[in-house]
Formats: sequence, structure tokens, C-alpha cells
Amino acid sequence: MPDNSPKLVPALVRGVQVLDTVAKSKKSLKVTEIADLIGVAKSSVHGICMTLTELNLLVKKSDHTYQLGPHIMRWSNRFTHESDVATEFASIWDESSSLPGATITLSVLEGAEVVYLAARNAELSVGYSFRIGMRLPAAFTATGKAFLSFMSNGEVRRLLNDQIPDPLTENSVQDIETLLDELEVVRQQGYSIDNQQVKMGMVCYGASVLDSLNRPIAGVAVSLSADAISEIGEKVIVDNIKEISKKISFRLGAEL
Repeated sequence: MPDNSPKLVPALVRGVQVLDTVAKSKKSLKVTEIADLIGVAKSSVHGICMTLTELNLLVKKSDHTYQLGPHIMRWSNRFTHESDVATEFASIWDESSSLPGATITLSVLEGAEVVYLAARNAELSVGYSFRIGMRLPAAFTATGKAFLSFMSNGEVRRLLNDQIPDPLTENSVQDIETLLDELEVVRQQGYSIDNQQVKMGMVCYGASVLDSLNRPIAGVAVSLSADAISEIGEKVIVDNIKEISKKISFRLGAEL
């Protein structure tokens, strides 16, 4: 059978391997250390590092170790400028969602609230319509909890002034300690749940979208009726939202 795999340029591949290795390291690396980590001869790595240094992609320090160079910031800044999380959200949802009857939303954190950037409302959201520009308390929403889970407990307390907003439903979290307990669960399982805290009968599952520094830049959530969850299965829903958040994060440069 014909080999349809792309033909890669070995020298370029090794150059990228060197850059990735230096980027991932918590300290500057010597040529010998880089060679050992990527499994390439020291002489080859030495030549690659010299070339990357001349191109300002690496910087050689006085102790003969290497760190990333300033030229990479030009690419990073350009990538950030051209990346549109809302556009990525729409395209990925259209191409990969396995929950056509669910509502999915994209939001960002502003202060103690989430603001909705995009929404696809559908029948399984029990008649609740999310609107672009809508604001809801982060403490009650799935995407809000996903954002807050990246903060320390102290940061959450300061953001909320140690107070919980007025409840939206009887299920809305009532005190800061309960919220902190919920956030610890989110950190452990990698996704968040709004179990009828915004609207009775509606359950939302959320996950964070990460940027190129692996920081939360947005949150995505799937919203369905409580009855629909039992029919579809929670695992299917969770897998779907985690996969979508992962795909958007990857396109935005996150290291997953």
C-alpha cells in the first residue's frame, strides 16, 4: 500500500524537538542534557543550538546553557492576535458535537460573574435561553466554577468578598465553604457541574478553555434537562464537553 504520510524534514523536526525540550524544562539546559533528552547525537544538537541562537530562537547564557529566545515572542504574539476563541468554539462544536439536542455556551470570567460570548440554544435546555452578553454569578454556573477552580481558596474568597450572591434557585450554593468544597471536586475530576443552581430542572456541565500558557481563558458548558441526562448518560455528556474544551485549548496553543 502507498505511504500517504507527510514527508518531514529531519533537521526541522530536530530543531522543533530542541525548542520543545528547552521550553518544557524548569531550568536552562546544556547541549549534553538536550541531546540526552531527545536521543540525538551531541554534535547534531550543538549545530542545531548554534543555528537557533543565530536566529534568536534560543539564547546562550554565560554558563553555556540555553533558554528560549525573543524571536519566539513574535510568533506567540501573532498567534494570540489571530486566535478567536469564539470562532474556534463555533467551528469545533459544529464538527464534533455528539449532543445535537443540547445547549452549549462559551463564557469568560469578569470579576465574580461570567459573561456569555456565544451560545447555541436547543430544546434539551428546558426552555432556558442563554444570550450573548448575559451575566450570571460565577459561583452558580458550570463555567464559573471551572474558572474558580484554577484559583486558590484565598483568591476565591477575595474575589467574592467571602460572600455568596443571592440564590437563583433553591439549589444555588448557599455559603462560601460549600462552594470551596465544590471547587475541590472540580479540580479532582476535571469538569464542573451546575446542578439546577441557575434554573430548576436544568443541569450544566462545564470545562475550562486554556490559552498558550495553560491558563483559563474561557469556559464551555453543555446544558440539558435533568431528565435528558438520565437518557443520554452522564459519561457521554462529560466526555463531550471535555473533548470540546480540549480541542479549543489545543487550537489556542495550550500544552495538553
